[in-house]
Amino acid sequence: MQFVRMLFWVLILAALLIFTAFNWKPVEVQIWTNLVLETKIPALVIVAFLLGLVPTWLIHRGTRWRLNRRISHLENAARGTASARPLDTSPPPPPSPPPPDVDRPLP
Repeated sequence: MQFVRMLFWVLILAALLIFTAFNWKPVEVQIWTNLVLETKIPALVIVAFLLGLVPTWLIHRGTRWRLNRRISHLENAARGTASARPLDTSPPPPPSPPPPDVDRPLP
């Protein structure tokens, strides 16, 4: 699994480097009427990607953290109720003796 994850990130990095090499052109981004930002296309694409990825990633991490806390709280509560039950350590009652043989008259 670690190899697949590493291969995935290497492929993403290679695609990003190829994209950067072929698109290293300056562009002008007009933010307001009097404010113009001159940047390269790859920087613009990476910033846009991160603006979409980071909030989603933070929500994911926050949800995972909250659920892990909830699971550990429930596990601790279950562990506490399991240890709170008294254990029946008394020996079992002895078996009852078999009924005595009764002499029945034969018919």
